[in-house]
Amino acid sequence: MVLLRSKTTSFFLLIFVACYSCSPPEEPIKCSSENTNCTITNSYGAFQDRSTCRAAEVAYPTTEQELISIVAEATKNRRKMKVATRFSHSIPKLVCPDGQEGLLISTKYLNHMLKIDVEAMTMTIESGVTLRQLINEAAKAGLALPYTPYWWGLTIGGLLSTGAHGSTLWANGSSVHDYFLELQIVSPGGAEDGHVKVRTLKDGDKDFNAAEVSLGVLGVISQFTLKLKPLFKRSITYLTKNDSDLGDQVATFGHQHEFADIIWYPSQRKAVYRIYDRVSTNTSGNGLYNSNSFRPIPSLELSSIRTLEELLEHLSYANGKCASAKTITSKLLNTAYGLSNNDNDFTGYPVIGYHNRPQASRTCLDSHHNSACAWDHKVNGAFFHQTTFSISLFVAKSFIKDVQKLIEMEPKAMCGVEMYNGILMRYVKASSAYLSKQEDAIDFDITYYRSKNPTTPRLYEDILEEVEQLALFKYGALPHWGKNRNLAFDGVINKYKNAREFLKVKEVYDPFGLFSSAWTNQILGLKNGITIAKEGCALEGLCIC
Repeated sequence: MVLLRSKTTSFFLLIFVACYSCSPPEEPIKCSSENTNCTITNSYGAFQDRSTCRAAEVAYPTTEQELISIVAEATKNRRKMKVATRFSHSIPKLVCPDGQEGLLISTKYLNHMLKIDVEAMTMTIESGVTLRQLINEAAKAGLALPYTPYWWGLTIGGLLSTGAHGSTLWANGSSVHDYFLELQIVSPGGAEDGHVKVRTLKDGDKDFNAAEVSLGVLGVISQFTLKLKPLFKRSITYLTKNDSDLGDQVATFGHQHEFADIIWYPSQRKAVYRIYDRVSTNTSGNGLYNSNSFRPIPSLELSSIRTLEELLEHLSYANGKCASAKTITSKLLNTAYGLSNNDNDFTGYPVIGYHNRPQASRTCLDSHHNSACAWDHKVNGAFFHQTTFSISLFVAKSFIKDVQKLIEMEPKAMCGVEMYNGILMRYVKASSAYLSKQEDAIDFDITYYRSKNPTTPRLYEDILEEVEQLALFKYGALPHWGKNRNLAFDGVINKYKNAREFLKVKEVYDPFGLFSSAWTNQILGLKNGITIAKEGCALEGLCIC
């Protein structure tokens, strides 16, 4: 047996065999007639409200000049636009234009590495470049981007727009956007501008903080320049402890270790601390992190796993979920979560290797034939919610204690979450970006079962809802822009001290609102309707019960 872990954050399921003959992720955009009459979804096959997003047309620019012409023509015709990426991993419908006459602009072919300056340690890339490309090309030049998400099937434009991050309280923090020096953005313009404006913004410019995390509403970011560091080695050790002192440990652990993170199994009363630091390049080791979660899985196995999970939910069989969770956790610990001391075998801690090898994980992107990534919606595989939020380090201990009190009342309540590898906790640092983190915080990433039937309750749903509402309303948590259900975004813009400054920039860059939609206007506080009152709405996080 091996174990499977999901995407950008933390999702594991039990599987039985590895596979080497698999199918790559499906295109998120499908059109009935060449590039017209299109629909767009995400990599999970469903947005947070299960709506179907349509567009009249999709454009695939291959150069910046083509992109400029596309934006100019659409602006001239006052046509709604949205930027789409190759893999489309965001759960909320940030890529959906209003109505059915909009235009999708895909960055699939804007995927070129433009320049690497080894002496200056900078890299200039187009927005469709993936994290995988960036990591590999930087390493070839003896360079590294130290802090990134753990899943490398993200485009740089997509992760920048949603504020994606890794885990650290060191240097500028774990958010990728805090390491950019310059970006270029293509936005609507007036007739005197040829209906398009191209702006180059540098770190320190007055609008740079708005463009760093823009949710795609300022225009199309076409290219970036980012600051790199010399390639270095990392040392990794997982340490399992009882979670009784987790609240105390959270405040200090992130300061003690540069790349620290924690996996919390509340029902098992366990916390797994990742002791993760850089070491001298002279240190022996060629370690690799090839997470089992990101390996290609046979489609039949994925279907079997989902069928079992649905059965346990149907029977309300909490003991079955708890037994599965313990088995999964044990296997993960025994296999070091996919770490190896060389390319194949785990022989013991610490695992040491060059930064690019354990930095992010990989292989299901290269799938072929009868297997897929665990979350690939074209097979009957994993279907889940992700509730992800960051809580100030000053109050994180109190939040953890509140969750532990809930578990004391219902010890089995988090077994379903533990089947998805518990709660991943990553450190994030305050950022100058207007829509990024407001203070140093710990990010809680919770993945859990989602029924194919939106009116079907989940086992121990009341506990999960309580945890979500404690975080958002009692502790003022900030939601991850690329994850979460509608509830997390209700009134969220009021939690950002520079929200008004962001909206001023938005008004200048896109005065016609062509890159905005009803959804983005709702989360930015420009329109009501983020929560939807209808029968069963609380089951999907569309309203508060």
